[in-house]
Amino acid sequence: MVIKRILPLSAARIGGLIYALIALLFGFVLWIVSLVGLNISNLSGSPFAPVAPQYIVVGGAVAVLTVPVVYGLFGFIVTLTGAWIYNFIADITGGIRIEIQPDGASPIAE
Repeated sequence: MVIKRILPLSAARIGGLIYALIALLFGFVLWIVSLVGLNISNLSGSPFAPVAPQYIVVGGAVAVLTVPVVYGLFGFIVTLTGAWIYNFIADITGGIRIEIQPDGASPIAE
């Protein structure tokens, strides 16, 4: 079996969504870590404590919303470009040859 062509928009749509979901997960984790840091700075008497809560809470919410969109957009563009490059190279070289083996059967050689 040979993979001769990848539909660029189809691959880019999947790639963009995967990148956006990864960024959403990391965005939430980063926001939680920053809120924990804010709590620690309040307990330690930091000079930034009176100003920091508003910026961290609002900035974290904005980041959780915008970072996945931007990251997903870049993932879409990179995947689209990668699929286009693959198709270009596959036309020249013939594509990627893969072997598929059904469960419990002997390997199929081409």
